[in-house]
Amino acid sequence: MSLKTVLILLGLALATIFALVCVLLTRERTPRTCQHLPPEQEDIEDDQSLVFADLTAEEMSQVVRYLQGHLGVPLVEASRANPSDNCIASVDVQVPAKAEVLRFLDGGGARPPREALAVLYFGKQAEPNITEYVVGPLPAPAYHRDVTVHKYGGKVPYHRRPVTGREYTDINALIHRELKKAPQFLTACCESDGTNLVTLTTAPRGFKSGDRVTWFVLFHNVAGTGYYLSPVGLEVLVDHGDLHVSRWQLRQVFYNGRYFTSTGDLEQEFVAGAVEVVRLQQPRADAVLGSMKPRSPPGSPGPLQFEPQGPRYSVRNNHVTFQGWSIAFGMNPNTGPRLFDIRYRGERIIYELSLQEALALYGSNCPGGMSTRYLDGSFGIGRFAYELVQGLDCPYTATYVDRHYLAESDTPKTNQKSLCIFEHDSALPLRRHFSDSQSFYYGGLRKNTLVIRTISTLINYDYIWDFMFHGNGAVEVRVHATGYISSSFFHGRGTDYGNRVGPHTLGTMHLHHIHYKVDLDVDGQLNSLETQDMEYEFVKDPWSRQNTIERPYLRRKRLEKEDEAAFPLNAPMPRYLSFVSHNPNKWEHPRSYRIQIISFAGKHLPTNSSMERSISWGRYQLAVTQRKEKEPTSTSVYNQNDPWTPTVTFADFINNETITNKDLVAWITVGFLHVPHAEDIPNTVTVGNGVGFFLRPYNYFNEDPSVDSSDSVYFSSEQDVGACGANPLACLSSATTCAPHLPSFHFGGFLNL
Repeated sequence: MSLKTVLILLGLALATIFALVCVLLTRERTPRTCQHLPPEQEDIEDDQSLVFADLTAEEMSQVVRYLQGHLGVPLVEASRANPSDNCIASVDVQVPAKAEVLRFLDGGGARPPREALAVLYFGKQAEPNITEYVVGPLPAPAYHRDVTVHKYGGKVPYHRRPVTGREYTDINALIHRELKKAPQFLTACCESDGTNLVTLTTAPRGFKSGDRVTWFVLFHNVAGTGYYLSPVGLEVLVDHGDLHVSRWQLRQVFYNGRYFTSTGDLEQEFVAGAVEVVRLQQPRADAVLGSMKPRSPPGSPGPLQFEPQGPRYSVRNNHVTFQGWSIAFGMNPNTGPRLFDIRYRGERIIYELSLQEALALYGSNCPGGMSTRYLDGSFGIGRFAYELVQGLDCPYTATYVDRHYLAESDTPKTNQKSLCIFEHDSALPLRRHFSDSQSFYYGGLRKNTLVIRTISTLINYDYIWDFMFHGNGAVEVRVHATGYISSSFFHGRGTDYGNRVGPHTLGTMHLHHIHYKVDLDVDGQLNSLETQDMEYEFVKDPWSRQNTIERPYLRRKRLEKEDEAAFPLNAPMPRYLSFVSHNPNKWEHPRSYRIQIISFAGKHLPTNSSMERSISWGRYQLAVTQRKEKEPTSTSVYNQNDPWTPTVTFADFINNETITNKDLVAWITVGFLHVPHAEDIPNTVTVGNGVGFFLRPYNYFNEDPSVDSSDSVYFSSEQDVGACGANPLACLSSATTCAPHLPSFHFGGFLNL
């Protein structure tokens, strides 16, 4: 081999080595750019938030075992229990009293004992009743105490209990036995022998305390689609109030505008030719109204949100922290999401922020629709928050949290991945300015928000519950409604109560009203309520006395009594309403948080209605009361089945007590009227169907706290805006190389049904 050849090969080898070194150096730099960085750590100890934590599955099982061994009465598992049996209806955490918790969190006091609240149905007693026990201490229960009378002022009658799954099963069996008495009618009206018909419950159940009589609406059942849009015109009234199932009866039948005493009566009149029948065909799966199956092949993927260096928030147990925010989160199986000890920059702003109730009130010219006033807490807003679909219900890379509950069973159940937490880039500036005069610069900050979300499926409707925490210290609470509309069979003057959305389907008008509890602690527990609004004054121009000017001025007012702070639904309300501290900020204004409500609520039930007091929280878009341990919730799961003698009456909370320098609670109602229309088919979209409220700092700080955000952007005309060191936005091109390896899609939400 010649010397020349050797030198050439040596040169090639050196070039190859140099290239490999460059590649290796580049590869070594890439992980440094894309490596996951630990989120900011807050000063609050994670284990302190456990004072609010939901029960673990093991704790629930311990409570069940304790009750089975210490009550001295036979207990039947609720999923098998008859009304004449005793059973454990539910077990949830008993959140300690606020004073105890604050002594522990703020005063160095002892951790409050961990306790559970167990609800039992005692049907096998001389006087059947509902009893609530506090059981503790966990994890090794040693005592139980009956708190029913203390909480409600007396025993809770047995007829107020929510309907169990076993009770619905027995009702359906009764209905289908009765349908067999009208075989010719069913064939004519519905191409059915009854086996392909399903029922939908209504509520409440009767007209007076003690009633347990329910209208059930019948629909064609089509696998893989929402049956709620396929009514057949048949509705039945079932009396299921007796403790013995064998004594339950079908009281009335409704079909196409007429009432009959029984299915046998309906059959007899049909055979005699006295019934006008609308002949329906069994819907086909490929042509049914409610099908959500895609009609087009998949297109190209849409935008995907991801965190180049991993999540910037931290979740541990029931505690999440994010850029100065600290929140303890949980889920009540009845009332749904609840948050506690919400702090920003180390200061508690909200002690409790929790959903209380969701009301859906319908109109129709059919008995089932016209009598429906669903109080969803009695069905289980938290219990029916199922697994979330990653990439659609929440971002694909969100953090998903399992929730446990025990209801109508002696064994805890788990709704996997039923709560999600994520940072959301809203693609909107939180604030910005482009300067085009004097000096030229741009300054801004992206609106990135921490979101805690869960979604409840309550029969036909899906409610998306969002709690959002912004970089300027504001909290946003929002609910969106989607899912299927409920419908009635279209007949007569049906369009007085909605719109026709199918050949025989009336989309029935209804309202959604949602109630929240907000226990604000603004710069301490003791707050007052202040309103501000504008007025005009007519004054002589100081520089031109012959002319006048209309000058707006600010009218401030301190509200001193609860009656002043109860603002009727849909009535004008001060545009600025704030919880104020007695401490000033730097500019001598009281440190405050403003409540700003975004709502399109329908009309509240008239106060002369026999059941109005059970939902009297709906009278007010906002009511501020003194906080009391004996007023923990605005309603009760027992109000649904006895709204005529409500177990909890919110209107009684408002008794004109002083609200100056007191621990105060804001009770907020939001909602909207929904008149279903053609575009609600196949189901309702979230666009325009979202309501909620903001809790915004108002002179709480000395300036906008987001100025300290590390996400801030500023560059001037004198800078190289393409330099990563001068402009963080110039660094994004390298960040795109950090796209995460997404885990395989998985969904197990059908396994626990």
